[in-house]
Amino acid sequence: MKYRPDILPAEQVYAILANERRRRALEQLGSVGGVVTVHELSELVADRETGESPPPKRCRESVYSSLVQTHLPKLEEVGVIEYDRETQTIELSRHARDVALYTEIVAKGGVTWSELYRALGVASLTILLAILLEAPIAAAIDPVLWTSLSLGAFALTGAYQLWVNRFSVLRQFPAGRNGLRSRRRS
Repeated sequence: MKYRPDILPAEQVYAILANERRRRALEQLGSVGGVVTVHELSELVADRETGESPPPKRCRESVYSSLVQTHLPKLEEVGVIEYDRETQTIELSRHARDVALYTEIVAKGGVTWSELYRALGVASLTILLAILLEAPIAAAIDPVLWTSLSLGAFALTGAYQLWVNRFSVLRQFPAGRNGLRSRRRS
């Protein structure tokens, strides 16, 4: 049984991620963590594409046009963003997390969270076994101390992951998910 039965199918996620500009737009929206205007988003994406700050006007205009004509409507259609055409504002919605799960990395080196947790688990278990089997250097370490340090490392890593993904996590709660909708009514 799925926790969320409405999760985006992998095929839709792959279609969304197939376009580099769309990936950059989602990345920038995730880093902002709130409501952003189309103009602001186009500037952020153009800055990222060109590496220039501020980006050239021609590039900003090109990004703006492609976002408005192609990418934002597609992302809104599958429920990844909430796009208010009147105010030209965008906010990630609940399904943005479904897409982010396919692109999530810990560091620029390309390590995913699952790889990090696996490495931490294997290393902790290997060292604990070495301690329990009284391997030469490892025997000097108290197994309870090592287990406590390992659990602490998992806890700190989990806390860091929650902090890095705080905007995505907050959108899972009703107030975060309806943020843009409630602002529209005001």
